[in-house]
Amino acid sequence: MTINPISPLVPTVSHKAVNNKIGLIYMFAGMSLFAATDAIAKLLTQTLDPIQIVWSRQCGLLAGVVIVIAMRGVSVLNTTQPKLQIGRGVLAATSATLFIIGVSYVPLADAVAITFVAPFIVTVMGALILKETVGIRRWTAVTIGFIGTLVVIRPGFGVLHPAAFLLIIAAAAFACRQILSRVLANGDKTSTTVAYTAIVSWSLLSIPLIFVWQTPSTTMEVVLLVAMAILAACAETLVIMALDAAQAVVVAPVQYSLLIWGTMYGFLIFGQLPDQWTLIGALIIVVTGLYTLNRERLANSES
Repeated sequence: MTINPISPLVPTVSHKAVNNKIGLIYMFAGMSLFAATDAIAKLLTQTLDPIQIVWSRQCGLLAGVVIVIAMRGVSVLNTTQPKLQIGRGVLAATSATLFIIGVSYVPLADAVAITFVAPFIVTVMGALILKETVGIRRWTAVTIGFIGTLVVIRPGFGVLHPAAFLLIIAAAAFACRQILSRVLANGDKTSTTVAYTAIVSWSLLSIPLIFVWQTPSTTMEVVLLVAMAILAACAETLVIMALDAAQAVVVAPVQYSLLIWGTMYGFLIFGQLPDQWTLIGALIIVVTGLYTLNRERLANSES
């Protein structure tokens, strides 16, 4: 699943030279590749099972982790909270699978817009579970952002396929994953969390894969599967590089460019364009999301 609100796991750069321009370039590139990955995944759902698609995509991330372990050693896997690491991997597999199932029925741009409800869910869960302080302004932004999501989905109007609700569940699972990221960040390195997420999610998906595996019947399917895995790994790497080069509060808003890329790929590949209500709902989500990010930036600068 390519919901990619900036993970709270990654702190703002503070002990090295900051290059926001380079960071923005990396982030824009990463978002374009994430959207391309989603477009390929949607294309593959026409012939392959979603579980096989997600598993293939995770192969790219797993390959990257194997390379890191080969370079740094197995110490990368040292964790202070193994149960939480495993739980995060389970959530990663769940959210990705639900997203791929949902996007097989829902236009790409609509799917991306719906999944941007995740940052608002993170805010709610942060307040309820982590007891984080959330002021009236951010609660208002959360409420308005959720209304924007309802505008996109328009429940009861029969505009979108019921599978759109799977995308909300996927966003909720992703939000839970982000909450675990905040907890794990207190004791584990980013590389450790990424490694466990890749290994656990890949291993978990390998179990049902036995029952749904379908050998690619065309060269194009093979090419698309390999390209998806490579692009996913490159996208993850670019986001990490962006966060390493620039301040998180600077590059975070770039995540919303996924809506632009998703619309472009959706039109070029599937001939689908979002209607006016989807655009209005997406605009509401983006504006409230940017407002929330700005409030977090101000809160961090004051602390």
